[in-house]
Amino acid sequence: MHLLYAFLVLLSLSNGVSPNCPGRCSCDSPQSVQCYKVIEVPSGIPSTTRRLYISHSKIKHLQLSNFTQMLVLEDFILLASGTESVENDTFKPLSTLKTLEIWKNKLRQVPSGLPANLEVLKLNDNSIYVLHGSDFEGLKKLKILELKNNLLSSISPSMLNPLGSLQSLVLDGNNIESVAGPLVLPHLKHMSMENNQLHLIPGSFFTSFQSLQFLSFSGNLLNKIPINLPKSLLSLKMERNQLKVIRFRDMKHLENLSHLYLSENSLSSMDGAQLLVNLTTLEVSQNQLQMLPLRLPSRLQKLDCSNNLIRRVTVQDFQDLRDLKHLFLDNNFVSLFEAGALQKCSQLSNLALEQNLLLSIPLRLPGTLARLDLKGNAIQGIAERELKDLKQLQVLNLRNNKISALDLKALEGLPRLRHLYLDGNPWNCTCSLLQAREVLKAKGTDVRGGQCAAPAERQGESWMSSKKIMKQCEPHLHLTEQNKETKKKPKPEDHASIRFNMDDDDYDYEID
Repeated sequence: MHLLYAFLVLLSLSNGVSPNCPGRCSCDSPQSVQCYKVIEVPSGIPSTTRRLYISHSKIKHLQLSNFTQMLVLEDFILLASGTESVENDTFKPLSTLKTLEIWKNKLRQVPSGLPANLEVLKLNDNSIYVLHGSDFEGLKKLKILELKNNLLSSISPSMLNPLGSLQSLVLDGNNIESVAGPLVLPHLKHMSMENNQLHLIPGSFFTSFQSLQFLSFSGNLLNKIPINLPKSLLSLKMERNQLKVIRFRDMKHLENLSHLYLSENSLSSMDGAQLLVNLTTLEVSQNQLQMLPLRLPSRLQKLDCSNNLIRRVTVQDFQDLRDLKHLFLDNNFVSLFEAGALQKCSQLSNLALEQNLLLSIPLRLPGTLARLDLKGNAIQGIAERELKDLKQLQVLNLRNNKISALDLKALEGLPRLRHLYLDGNPWNCTCSLLQAREVLKAKGTDVRGGQCAAPAERQGESWMSSKKIMKQCEPHLHLTEQNKETKKKPKPEDHASIRFNMDDDDYDYEID
């Protein structure tokens, strides 16, 4: 029996597990302990523990005596354990504590007497309804504060100004209706107040933000972009608000701004964004734009105008956008697309035009395109002149149009085509259609087809897999089979350097 115990001890030590590990806990190393489904902070946690993680337990109350032996604890994480309260000064003796995370519990206030060396405090998904100036006193080293999904209704300088070293502040998902300024947080780089009830941001709010780079007010009730935004800003998120007009002249001092997100507002027009000289990403999807934004910044690389009311695309719209790589115009009402409208976009690789009113593939598209999405239009055919310059095209999506036949010559002019989506069209299933499909497959193109609309005897059958059609067309396909054997296989480097999810229509649009 003694030998068996000694063997188990040696085995546990060889696996890096302490023989004195408390029940329902895993002591992964002398410094790290994880506990699950406990009813209190376990006694007997090794005094060498630096990281303690407890989750899915039933610990209603935390108290000072729970931590008296943990003199080197650096990280304490308590997740989904029903914790309602913390005894005053519970964590104060833990002079080495750097990270305190109490997530998905029932706290109604910030624990008092937090240790001075704390750097990360995350109290997300609790029921904290008010902050006091004393909550953060002495926390001069705190860098990250997160209070997402609580019940806060306001923010004032007295609450947060003790946090002189704070770099990231996240207050998403509260009921904050008002904020007061100025907040004196000179080192703050990231601030997010998404999904609150903000109507107005006072002009004095940002006076002392000298280092702010990332700011999000998405999901509020704002009807204008706040004024006096800090010059240091790189990214501004204002989606899901009530913006009707954008006054870019109030933002022209934001010479470092590179990303601007304005989707899901009530914008009907936009003019003057060229004042943001270094803007590379502009997202204005799900608004009420009836035409493309006027005078866009010349350094723009991504423009998302999907889900608007745009009807026309002209040469003038894109004449200065030589750096544009990704253009999303899907789910609009585009019926007019001028020939060569995008020719000066000499780096465009991704063009999304699905769910519009196009009758044909636009002419003189940039030869740099790698992906062209035209699903859900009214295109009736594929012409050689429409595709002849697209030597870099890797993905062509023509689903749900009105195409009945394939122009093999047009498609053979696409040497890098790897994925061709053709289902949802009224195919005339002749043997020449199958021959075109076989030639494309032989050169390495993944072809997704659809159902036959004609001739009548083949209606409803799949022209990709019907054995009946294949058998009837066998003599016509014989030549194609010979071509397969002699066709040079594409080199590995010819294949697309992109990844796709082939199971549905939601592809990854970032292709470089």
